[in-house]
Amino acid sequence: MRIMYIVTSPQSDRGPTPALMEAMGKLADREIKAGRMLDTGGLMPIAMAGAQVRITDGKLGVIDGPFVETKELIGGYAIFEHRDMEEAMAGAREFMQLHLEHMPGWEGTCEVRVMATPGVDGACDVGARAHA
Repeated sequence: MRIMYIVTSPQSDRGPTPALMEAMGKLADREIKAGRMLDTGGLMPIAMAGAQVRITDGKLGVIDGPFVETKELIGGYAIFEHRDMEEAMAGAREFMQLHLEHMPGWEGTCEVRVMATPGVDGACDVGARAHA
């Protein structure tokens, strides 16, 4: 099952420490070699750049950033292929343990989400058509 980890924090002004980056690099190397980590990335703070495309009252609109009223920052994501939720949760706990050990005082969340599989669980099949 494909899983997305979404990391959020109310502390948008705190980037990862060098020790955390090194520890996460080792974890990522291991997971990539095992074939479990498919993709990962960090996101720049929304105060620096970004936009929102919204539908409100039946109208499409675009709002350019920066957005100063962000209460929580999505700092990054990772996509894994895990056998089940138990394995996904073990990976998320290990990932957050690295934050606890290498970034004292940091607060945040790792949201674990199962990704929809087109044609299997009623998910939108747009991706399949785009590749046809």
